[in-house]
Amino acid sequence: MSAVRRGIQSIEVGGALLRALVDHGGPMLLGDLAKKAGMPSAKAHPYLVSYGNLGLIQQDSATGRYELGPFALQMGLISLQRVDPVRLAIEEVANMTPRVEHTVALASAGSYGPTIVHIRQASVPIHVTMRTGTVMSLLQTATGRAFAAYLPPMTVDALVAIERAGALQTGAVRRDYTRAQIDAMLAEVREHGIARAIDDPVAGISAMSAPVFDHSRNIVLAITAIGPSGSFDGAWNGDIAQALRACAGHVSKMLGFVAV
Repeated sequence: MSAVRRGIQSIEVGGALLRALVDHGGPMLLGDLAKKAGMPSAKAHPYLVSYGNLGLIQQDSATGRYELGPFALQMGLISLQRVDPVRLAIEEVANMTPRVEHTVALASAGSYGPTIVHIRQASVPIHVTMRTGTVMSLLQTATGRAFAAYLPPMTVDALVAIERAGALQTGAVRRDYTRAQIDAMLAEVREHGIARAIDDPVAGISAMSAPVFDHSRNIVLAITAIGPSGSFDGAWNGDIAQALRACAGHVSKMLGFVAV
């Protein structure tokens, strides 16, 4: 039986104010902040004064609103500098894989396109050429589409050009999309918050991929489930999609991402 660790209750109570500010994502009036933290304004004010003295919170003299102070921001920046997105995501992928019952891959941005950096195989492996270091097609794979939907358009165009040039040199088959097709494809990804590729680019193999964002709202990773189409739930709100969104959302939150 594990020992119960004793803490300082007043610090934990006051911490609710800091959490409320973080969850809100912007400056707040005393009454609203206290209410969100679940305490009366009279109880919240002394905590805010002490936190202000420490630099954890600051108050705008013109509006009276409270927001995180310079010391809180310094702590956050130091924490973010120490965070390794891939390491965090690998742990979350390990926890999620049994739920989706398919192979799950992790990809990061590379010079030539989204690049596989980690693969967790399902109990029944899939017969596709995918290993650590594989560069995924930007428009023909779910992983690539997850990145393309959130990368700057100029970056997408540049990566597509690199991919096409490589295909010409190797004789590989690459599908050409019109601008309207690309725009519609990426709009669909943003609408659902997840990318999918059913029987594409390999017949009989399907995949779904969820984006991971950092504190700057930039996409840094994509978490992709891939498996045989016959047993793969490719519904936008199916079990696989929900598991991927939850996993990617949790990793994004740990990286400091705050959804609008």
